[in-house]
Amino acid sequence: MAGPVLYFVRHGETDWNAEGRLQGGRDTDLNALGRVQAEAAARTLRSLVRGDLARLDFVASPMRRTRDTMEILRGTLGLPRDAYRLDERLVEISFGSWEGSTWPEIRDRDPAGAAAREADKWGFVPPQGESYAMLARRLAPVVEGLVRDTVMVAHGGVARALLTLMADAATERAPHFDIWQGRVLVIQDGAWRWV
Repeated sequence: MAGPVLYFVRHGETDWNAEGRLQGGRDTDLNALGRVQAEAAARTLRSLVRGDLARLDFVASPMRRTRDTMEILRGTLGLPRDAYRLDERLVEISFGSWEGSTWPEIRDRDPAGAAAREADKWGFVPPQGESYAMLARRLAPVVEGLVRDTVMVAHGGVARALLTLMADAATERAPHFDIWQGRVLVIQDGAWRWV
């Protein structure tokens, strides 16, 4: 019997995404394109799911950009905007003191740290931050708790860690995966695809 399907949606674009700034735990807002991307993800979801969408479990990271994406998505689907769960474990990977900076700024300010991260993106812990390995440990109970088809709105780092937990993506490759905004990442029974 097939396991539950995870329909993963990365939050829509923020101004910091557009500027290439690390957001991590910073609470940023969607921009105009991000709101359009949330609507686009909803339309894709409608084309993917047969039957009553309300039967799905809907869960989001508690950050503003993910909540807003979820509420736009649900509204576009004709569902009550606020009828979903929040899960603190879905917050984005923490970049610690690097948050708010761009990669060029980090390379200028902390060249040794930037080089160490480049050498081991999975295991490196930024100053006062967390590694992908730590994020995966935080997310493992979330994966174990998936019992029915679920729409999850979270973050790029979360998606990369989930792919290692749910689809056997190699830890040395996962941090390099592009995680698209405005699309749906479908994960089921060890396989994954973008729609």
